[in-house]
Amino acid sequence: MARRVLEIDGERWAVYPAGPVTVYDRDEFGLMFEKGTGPDRIRRFTRYSPLGARRRDAALAELSESQLSQLFRASQISLTSPEGGYGQSDG
Repeated sequence: MARRVLEIDGERWAVYPAGPVTVYDRDEFGLMFEKGTGPDRIRRFTRYSPLGARRRDAALAELSESQLSQLFRASQISLTSPEGGYGQSDG
């Protein structure tokens, strides 16, 4: 699975493609931002539409740090996200 590491407000977040591929196939993907491990792990989720590559890993690789930062700021915590199981997977 493709992964990027991003620093936001002095904290390191790992970024992964996440969630199911929708009926729109390769037009929209989910991203998971993850910090920490075990019970201290925090996850945030967002969706985006790639402009270039349509494979999830290639589309993630094409995003600039600025674009990833904007997506992070638009993300939602796992408690409010269907991709995060509404917080069920966070302990």
